[in-house]
Amino acid sequence: MSRRNHEDEEERSYLKRLHPEAYRGHSYIHWSMTIENRKRGWLGPEFHWRFRELLTHAGARYGINCPLYCLMPDHWHLLWIGYKSDSDQRPAAKFLRTQANRLLQSLGDFRLQKQPYDNVLRQKDRDRDAFAKVACYIRENPLRAGLIQEESKLPDYPYDGCVIPGYPSLSIWDDEFWERFWNIHYRLVEGDHES
Repeated sequence: MSRRNHEDEEERSYLKRLHPEAYRGHSYIHWSMTIENRKRGWLGPEFHWRFRELLTHAGARYGINCPLYCLMPDHWHLLWIGYKSDSDQRPAAKFLRTQANRLLQSLGDFRLQKQPYDNVLRQKDRDRDAFAKVACYIRENPLRAGLIQEESKLPDYPYDGCVIPGYPSLSIWDDEFWERFWNIHYRLVEGDHES
């Protein structure tokens, strides 16, 4: 195969992206990032806590809330919402991926696949009930993968959570989580409009 044909094939193999505006402002996006060759062995308590720190920095730097993340043995899911008019999730994802790759490589021969998968949620998926269903689907990944045997044991899964800078004790497993989350999120959105 000639060099040009190989480059064309590589170019076509990338996932198509929406217009950049779809990732900016108050966008709601479900990101999936997979470890190259689906390698396992990197996920553990140390990675988890350092990953939470990276999520906190990405959120603070780019104006993004992460009401839910779920780390799986060969990939992870992030549910991100921009809370500032100038939030931009593409550079936020690039920042997180760069930092996460450094962390992964410090643990062995691990790195993320070249491109993440994203699902930009449409308006109908952004109302509270529909959004909670997307979050529930992500939250149940460990159950579907057989990492947790019963739905009632999902809160025991050690590699998921919520990262909203300034709210370290906010937990997706609290009964009042969604009410608290939306109150915090809308306060942040309103604060953006006041500046």
